[in-house]
Amino acid sequence: MAVFNSFPAAACRAENGSMTMPPNDPVDALVLDLLEWVGHGTRPYTEVIEVWRTSCPRLPVWEEANARGLLARHHAPGEAAQVGLSTAGRALLATRAGGR
Repeated sequence: MAVFNSFPAAACRAENGSMTMPPNDPVDALVLDLLEWVGHGTRPYTEVIEVWRTSCPRLPVWEEANARGLLARHHAPGEAAQVGLSTAGRALLATRAGGR
């Protein structure tokens, strides 16, 4: 049985229910880069962590994306863990893409 973990999206939900990024957050652009990099498929968890995890307290991109509920992890028995966009992450990416 596959396990699918998603993180809370309350941090990105505006009062009207639409998906937004918190205003004036210095990691916003990097979080969006991460979402675009993951795309609408999945990537191996080890690859995502290798590329996006940082020990810099000023650029917690991976941690912020998870805390904001924008990523989901999927791990099926016998397979490598995968990372994809959560429903909130897909909605935010679609909102941002529509505003370009």
